[in-house]
Amino acid sequence: MDGGRVVYAVDQKKIVSLRFPTFWFEPTPQGLFMLQVAFGQSKYYSDNLAENIKRGIRQKLRRGEWLNLAPFGYMNDPVKRNIAPHPTEARIVQLAFDEYAKGTHTFLSLGAFLAELGVVSRNGTPLAKASIKRLITNRAYLGFVKHGKEWFDGNFEPLISPALFEAVQKILLARERPRKRKMKHDFPFTGLFRCGECGSMISAQWTTNRHGTKYRYYRCSKKRGRCSQSYIQEKTLAKQLRARLQTISLCDHYTDWMLGKVKEWEHEEVSASHSEIQNLSATIKASEARLEKLVSMYLDGDVTKEIYLRKKDESMRATLALREKLKDLESGRNQWVEPLREWILDTKQADFLVEHEDLHQTKRLVQKIGTNPIVRDKSARFSLSTPFRFVAERRHLLSSSAPSAHRSFSLSDSEVSICGEAGIRTLEGVSPLTH
Repeated sequence: MDGGRVVYAVDQKKIVSLRFPTFWFEPTPQGLFMLQVAFGQSKYYSDNLAENIKRGIRQKLRRGEWLNLAPFGYMNDPVKRNIAPHPTEARIVQLAFDEYAKGTHTFLSLGAFLAELGVVSRNGTPLAKASIKRLITNRAYLGFVKHGKEWFDGNFEPLISPALFEAVQKILLARERPRKRKMKHDFPFTGLFRCGECGSMISAQWTTNRHGTKYRYYRCSKKRGRCSQSYIQEKTLAKQLRARLQTISLCDHYTDWMLGKVKEWEHEEVSASHSEIQNLSATIKASEARLEKLVSMYLDGDVTKEIYLRKKDESMRATLALREKLKDLESGRNQWVEPLREWILDTKQADFLVEHEDLHQTKRLVQKIGTNPIVRDKSARFSLSTPFRFVAERRHLLSSSAPSAHRSFSLSDSEVSICGEAGIRTLEGVSPLTH
């Protein structure tokens, strides 16, 4: 109750006496004066305690220490007065991010996956959608500390890399983005091809033949005038794309062997470019300087709090990614490793799509590996980028017919070996990566 209301109640004779274990007050002028002094002292104690607590929180934020109970995946360390990765829960958090980054999970399926690992709610049921979203958007796993609506650099070990966190956020953003228009039809190959005659985009529509069968076909939109090109059915278009992907596909036996070699090279490589490290260090210092300037502008009142928080968040995430890249360079990780691994995985995916009719994934792969996709005379065509043209031109050297993924055989080092800088060595000799 407010002190003024208590004093008013005493003046109105509604309160006759106040007695406490150490103090008592009578409804006299002296008693009212002492009551107001006691209220003033309690208010001073409360305000002073709040200020001391805020000062302690600011000190902990400067040291990068966690402020309260550790989030899932961490445990409180009473010795260091900070948090540390939990022996088992930290691994579960890493698995959750790895699984969702594959793009095959929903919140429900990820909750079921975590329930199999023993992560459930208090009622013993799988985690709710809101809990799953909080888990995979929690920036504490990047090593950040949150106070209020603002994030600060933490002084504890992160559980995941910035690249993995950003990959998960991209998937979340793609699934949560509101639709600009209502999608009435599903045409997988729209937005991919242009007409080979007039250059207009290829559109799609449903149609029904004389037997009452509905099917989808693609045709020139004729946005640039008259065009003589006819339509092409979707199944015919998909068949042509699978035939084209067949030319750059490598079965699991080859790709698994190549991925194993890439992993060996990655572990063996220990050198890094000194100039790249210097340039990256300068970029990090410039990013930190921009952040300090932003803080100064906010304190001077030049920017609003909303803009300040948004820009600070973007700057901190960008700086963290740069530091992760610098860490990779200093540890000697070569920049060709990830592109090479991605190239191998794309050939592996091409082999999968040849046997499975996933039209949306087929479109994404064609957009990734192809250039200038057109449709002309009922024929889909696109040019391959240099790495995949290399596969198409030399695929016949591996075997006259690609072995089935279910057959067991081994590939010797003399048949195919890949060199880091010299190129790709086959039975014909060394061939450069570019033409």
